[in-house]
Amino acid sequence: MRHDRMIIDKKQILQSVRTEFTMLGGDYIRLYNKLSTNSKQLKIALKEFLMTHFCSVEEFILLENDRLASIMQLTTNFGGQILRMALAFSVLKQIPVRVFNIRAGRSNPGLRAQHLKGVEIVRDISGGKLKGGEIGSTEIVLHPGKVKCGEYSADTGTAGSIGLLIQVALPCILFGNGVTILKLRGGTNAEMAPQIDYTTEVFRPLLERFGGGFDYRIISRGYYPRGGGEVHIRVNPVKELKAITLTENGHVVRIRGWSFVAGSLPIKLAHLMADSAIMTLSKTLKNIDVKIERYKEDPGVAVGNGSGINLFAETSAGCLLGGSALGKRELKAEEVGQKAADELLQSINTGACVDSYSQDQMIIFMAVARGKSRVRCGPITLHTQTAIHIAHQLTEAKFTVVNDGPDSNIIECEGIGLKNIT
Repeated sequence: MRHDRMIIDKKQILQSVRTEFTMLGGDYIRLYNKLSTNSKQLKIALKEFLMTHFCSVEEFILLENDRLASIMQLTTNFGGQILRMALAFSVLKQIPVRVFNIRAGRSNPGLRAQHLKGVEIVRDISGGKLKGGEIGSTEIVLHPGKVKCGEYSADTGTAGSIGLLIQVALPCILFGNGVTILKLRGGTNAEMAPQIDYTTEVFRPLLERFGGGFDYRIISRGYYPRGGGEVHIRVNPVKELKAITLTENGHVVRIRGWSFVAGSLPIKLAHLMADSAIMTLSKTLKNIDVKIERYKEDPGVAVGNGSGINLFAETSAGCLLGGSALGKRELKAEEVGQKAADELLQSINTGACVDSYSQDQMIIFMAVARGKSRVRCGPITLHTQTAIHIAHQLTEAKFTVVNDGPDSNIIECEGIGLKNIT
C-alpha cells in the first residue's frame, strides 16, 4: 500500500508540475529554478517531467549545473533579432542556449528559410550541435563548439537578407582562429532588413571603430521575390574589441548616395528618386554638398527587377548616418526618394552619432568590448531595448541609457572584455 501511495503522490506532483509549467509560459528553466527543492520525491517527478517532455539527459545536466541559457521570445515583432543575438552570444560565451516561442503568433510561426540558414551557419562555424533546426521549428537548442576558420556558405533560396546573415555570423568569426570567408546568397536589397549597401557603407566603418572589420565583394544583386544575390566577405580575427566613444556628432559636411534600377525598369525611375531626395534634403540642409549617382544595374550582376535609393551623411566629427528606401508598385519613384531623405533627416535632426539601424547592431559589440563605450543616439528603438535585454541576460555587460534631451540619449556599456583565446 505504501508503494501505491507514493505512485499516486508522484502522479499528483507531475500534474502540479505540468500546471506550473503552463503558468510560467512554457519556460522549463524557470520551472526548474522555481521547483528545485530538497524534496527527493519532487526532484524525481520534476526530472521525469522535464526529460520526458522537453530535455535530453545532456540538457538536464546543464540545467542542474546552471549552464543552459534560455531565451523566450516575448514579442512577435523581433523574432529574428532575438534569435540572431542569442546564437551569437552562445558561441562567443561558449554557453548552450535555448530559444523558444520563435515567431509565435505569426500566421506562419517558427523558423523561415532565412532564419534557418542563419542558425545553420552559426552551427557550422562553431562546430556545434543543433536541436530543432527545421523549417517551422518554434524552438531550437544550440550547444556551440569552438569557432573554426575556413570557408562557409549559406543560401536562403529566397530574397532572405544577406545583411542579416552577416549580422549573426560576423560576431562569431571575429573571434575565430584564423581568416574566414563567407559566401552568402539571397537578397542584397530587401525590405525589413539592412540593404547590403548600408552594411558596407555605414555598419562596416562603425565596426572598424571597435577594432574589427571585413573585406567584401558583391558578386550579384538580388531583389524580392527572386533573391539570387551573392556577397563574399573575408574576416580577419581579433584578439579583442575595444570600447568606443561617439558623443560628438559635429555637423553634416556632405551627403552622397546612389539610386538604382534593375531588370526591365527604366533608368528614368532612378533619376526621379534622386531628384526627389535632393529636393527634400535641400529644404532643411542649406549649402551642403549632395551627390547622388543614378544608374541601371548590369543584367549580368542583377537578378530580377528592383529599384531603390541609398543615402549617407558624413559629419565633421566622422559620424555616418544612413537613409534608404526600396521601390514598390504602390509607390511613385518620387515618394521613394522622399522616404529615404526623410529617414536620413530624422537621424540628422536628433543630433545622433549613429542612426536607428546602427543603434541596435552595435549593442553586441559594446557588450563584448574591453572598456566603457558611450554612444549618442536618437530615441531608443524597441529593437535596441530588446538587444540590451538579451545582452544583459547572456553576458555580464552593464548597460545604462542616459537621457540628455527630448530626442537624445547616450547608451553607456561597461563591456566584458572578451578575449580571443583560440
